[in-house]
Amino acid sequence: MTHNRSPGRPTGDSPLQRERLLDAAVDAFAHQGIQAASLRSIAQQAGVTPALVNYYFGNKERLVEALVEERLLPLFRGIAEQLQQIGNDPRELVTGFVTALSANLRRNPWLPPLWVREVLCEGGALRDQLTTRFAPMVPMQLAQRFAEAQSAGQLNPDLDPRLLVVSLIGMTMLPYAAAPIWRGIFANPELGDEAMLRHTLALIERGLEAKP
Repeated sequence: MTHNRSPGRPTGDSPLQRERLLDAAVDAFAHQGIQAASLRSIAQQAGVTPALVNYYFGNKERLVEALVEERLLPLFRGIAEQLQQIGNDPRELVTGFVTALSANLRRNPWLPPLWVREVLCEGGALRDQLTTRFAPMVPMQLAQRFAEAQSAGQLNPDLDPRLLVVSLIGMTMLPYAAAPIWRGIFANPELGDEAMLRHTLALIERGLEAKP
């Protein structure tokens, strides 16, 4: 039996093939940088031909768009949805946010190096995306809720709600981004993900107390 396929459609075309290519692209962007990673190297890492990358994504710009739409934005949406289920107590908000972000970092080890390369570093390809698309979903909403808690006398008045969000992201993201360094320094006993989460929450908690 002969199966017809459209011109240019690769043999064995499947959603899994596209996902494997996107996985390879995400890993390459995180460890080589978006500008440095070539479509050829991404195809080689995925074990396919460069023509297949062109078939599914067309060019690098569309591949980056797929990274944002299919990998990054769902993570932010998931965190935002979890925060919506939490009340206005600032400790609960902090615990919920740090726990949700830590869980995403554990499940997606490509996220910390990508964040450092393409958001924090000058000229990063995703910096504009942070301002226009990611920030309204979580950081700005979280800062607003901290401000409301502060107005209600539930949060230390010496804190800036906006900088509190910056501090939480830094205290959660940076240890994962720098893990290859400090885990080599503090090798015994091993500092795992759960120990890191407990430490971060304990460090934050005392600074959240509102003054009598």
